[in-house]
Amino acid sequence: MKAATLAALAHARAARLPVALVTRLRDGAQTLYQRNGQHGDLLLEGAVLAEIEERCAQDRSGRLEADAGLFVRWYAPQRRLIIVGAVHIAQTLAPAAVMAGFEVDIVDPRTAFATRERFPDTPLLHEWPDLALARLKPDAHTAVVALSHDPKLDDPALVAALASEAFYVGALGSRRTHAARLERFAARGVTSTERLRAPVGLDLGGRSAGEIAIAIVAEIIQVRYRPGQGKLRG
Repeated sequence: MKAATLAALAHARAARLPVALVTRLRDGAQTLYQRNGQHGDLLLEGAVLAEIEERCAQDRSGRLEADAGLFVRWYAPQRRLIIVGAVHIAQTLAPAAVMAGFEVDIVDPRTAFATRERFPDTPLLHEWPDLALARLKPDAHTAVVALSHDPKLDDPALVAALASEAFYVGALGSRRTHAARLERFAARGVTSTERLRAPVGLDLGGRSAGEIAIAIVAEIIQVRYRPGQGKLRG
């Protein structure tokens, strides 16, 4: 790999930018592909470019069908889950998400809830959610779940998440709770609520904290890989 290509790849990964490295197998010529352009020895176009974009959307590396002489290595940013509310469900959700490959941050200014004793292995941010999300900058590889049941915490977090590129935004609460939430959002002029999944999680019928956590992780995975499936329950 050329030094310039390696440097560009390292920069993209540090900036959490998705990037694909395309290599021609017969001679090792390479090009870096990002959605804002391509840089390197190869000109990617037509069916080859279309397949690369499809593979990028699916986080899938491998030899191209459109040109078997090309191999694409997809570098996706680490998936993240931002949990708002250091409640009991978060104690189960955080390790379950880590097992599924997510980096997890828990946001809750209430230091009595967000303690190292309750969350020994998870980064804790004792900030108001809107300020925390402004700093964390949710991107297309980030999921945001609001669990606090407190509108003073959940509402600003959800508004910020819906305005971001987060691929998944969900909130805990009953349908009645969610209907009241939508009324508050409408009064504030928030119009992007069609992406909000609430009640959060797949309808698996579970009731315990662990079961709810599994349902949330399952829905996040489903939305990540099969965005057209499932129904929004807003």
